[in-house]
Amino acid sequence: MSPAFGTYLRYSPLDPGASGGAPKQPAAQPAEAKAGDPEHGLSGQRIPKAGENKLPEVLIRRNWKEYAGESLMIIFSVLLALILTEIFNKIHENKQTREIIAALRQEIMDNKSKEEQQYLYHLQVLKNIDSALANPGFAQRFIHDGEINNHLEPIADSGVVSKDLNDVAWQVAKQANIFSKIDFSTYSLLTDIYNNQERITKSEDEIAKVFLSWESRKPENLRLTLILMRDNYHGWAVDRAPLLLTLYQQAIDKLNNY
Repeated sequence: MSPAFGTYLRYSPLDPGASGGAPKQPAAQPAEAKAGDPEHGLSGQRIPKAGENKLPEVLIRRNWKEYAGESLMIIFSVLLALILTEIFNKIHENKQTREIIAALRQEIMDNKSKEEQQYLYHLQVLKNIDSALANPGFAQRFIHDGEINNHLEPIADSGVVSKDLNDVAWQVAKQANIFSKIDFSTYSLLTDIYNNQERITKSEDEIAKVFLSWESRKPENLRLTLILMRDNYHGWAVDRAPLLLTLYQQAIDKLNNY
């Protein structure tokens, strides 16, 4: 064998069929995905079958202690919310009660000061009526020719009542049911005060009825008119004023404790 032929045998590729064996088949190529194929969809991408990529389900088992703990926590949260709400409502209610009682006490103090001045004024009115009863000429200055002096001179030159006694704080206290926060004796005392105060204020209406009566304008009834006026002052205002002033002070002292 020549060197050239040996080189050819060494480096030349062998023919697959040269050895006498069966020729090798080429490897099968994967089929090309067709658009619209039910397994690949319109895009040609393979669609995973149902359940193929489903995540595994994780079941957590819990015992009765965990359920009981959560239930207790919920109950505790609800109770805590109710307690806090009740506390805040109580704080607001106590603050409102103190404000109403303070306003009521101030109103009584103001009314006491007014009634002290009005009581002295009414005493002077009674003296003027007595002077008119004793002196017909003085009385005719009050009612003359059937007309009453526009300023009620010389009997009551500042009006039938000289002061207005207020009850605004008292009405607010009743609407707010403040009486559930005070003792019964204080409640009775306040009720007595404002009842007497109302009667004193009513003296203006009662005495006006005397003035507006046509019989009071007759000259022959002048003395009777003055007597009726005096009796109304006594019955509605003057005779109850000293007790009212005492009740005022008692209420001021009692309400100072709240």
